[in-house]
Amino acid sequence: MSIENDFTLIRDYDVNYCLQVFNLQPVAFVKGRGCYLYDTEGNKYLDMIGGIAVNCLGYNHPKLTSAISSQAKNLIHACNYYYIPQKSELAYRLCRASFADKVFFCNSGAEANEAAIKLARSYFYYKDLKKYEIITADMSFHGRTMGTISATGQEKFSRPFEPVVPGFVHVPYNDIDAMIKAVNPHTAAIMLELIQGESGVHPADLEYIQAVKKLCVEKGILLIFDEVQTGIGRTGKMFCYQNYGVAPDIMTLAKGLGGGVPIGAMLTTNAIAVGMKPGDHGSTFGGNPLACAAGNAVMEAFEDEGIIDNVKEVSDELFEKLGKLRSKYNCIRSVRGKGLLIGIEFDDTITAQGMKDQLFSMGILVSAIGKSTIRLAPPLIINKSQAGQFVKAMDKILKNTAGPKSVLGRLKDALPSKKQIKDAAPSIGSAKIDKLDQAGLTGGQDIDVIDDNE
Repeated sequence: MSIENDFTLIRDYDVNYCLQVFNLQPVAFVKGRGCYLYDTEGNKYLDMIGGIAVNCLGYNHPKLTSAISSQAKNLIHACNYYYIPQKSELAYRLCRASFADKVFFCNSGAEANEAAIKLARSYFYYKDLKKYEIITADMSFHGRTMGTISATGQEKFSRPFEPVVPGFVHVPYNDIDAMIKAVNPHTAAIMLELIQGESGVHPADLEYIQAVKKLCVEKGILLIFDEVQTGIGRTGKMFCYQNYGVAPDIMTLAKGLGGGVPIGAMLTTNAIAVGMKPGDHGSTFGGNPLACAAGNAVMEAFEDEGIIDNVKEVSDELFEKLGKLRSKYNCIRSVRGKGLLIGIEFDDTITAQGMKDQLFSMGILVSAIGKSTIRLAPPLIINKSQAGQFVKAMDKILKNTAGPKSVLGRLKDALPSKKQIKDAAPSIGSAKIDKLDQAGLTGGQDIDVIDDNE
């Protein structure tokens, strides 16, 4: 039996037989090509969310589909009692491209973060040190397992499942003084997203991340970067930490790594990898031949097809056009992000859900975060014309709902924001952390923020 072309039946079966934990839009997609998806009725949609930063190569990419098909014909799964060639090759590729020496493979970002949390604790356990607390940021998102919702700095994700796992401390994001104050003799690690995606696409300040690194070095604390959403070229570098000139001790990946095939990875150095012994951790499906074949195809595509260069070029043009759109309409409060991970925040006159629905009616897919922000995370193969199609659609919507910006609004744009004034100052607050170069840090690139409306 196939219900693929009967949307009514698809919807009825979902409502009757699937756990209702998602707010679904009234569409079912049956195929894709490039940056476009096609529904059961043959309608075409420009995908500006990319499966939430998953489909980095778009749809029906020849290298990826060929690798998956070929591997499926030979061997889909082999257990971790044996060496797996595809796993070994992907681990090699990831280590060569990053700071890491060792990789653990799993099935998702939440599992990768669970592995990172366990490694941070077991590393100090084997040193006979009572260091187990992990500091994370308010408004963070690290997954939906019991461990990762406990790490997540948003109560709405953990409240129905309390009591949460103990040993996590949450502090304000981009606040180095709060971070310093939270450190105590039991602190094992600091775990951060370099761009908080689930709370509205908020990048970390360069000085903040460099100061956190210095703090970790001084206090003997492990630094974990959750790059589940920002890794694999999303921000114009292979990994987002490369924009900051700061290497972590542990990094997590998922989403784009398999181009749509479920896979997660936890990367670390040889020095930290000694914190896990045989039997301490594992995964039945992690590192299986099919998923790793997909991961190798993704990495090969990045090596051969100039994808990161494309991210930079399209991102530059998209930020420029969105900046002009913001100058045109009062209702756009800010445009934030890096590369092709972008948040667009509106004032009270425009709801994120309303904008998402309007774009959907025009054949464009985005996600809504909270009441006021839409998120963009399109396939990394998107071209300038397709990005322009999105901007034109939003321009049309705003023209019909918001009207052009007033003279007062344009005058306000000409003045520097509080954040711009703060960023121009030579200090990094009252953190009392100096000589960042002693921690082996190099200069990073500024985060693209058109305006923060402060």
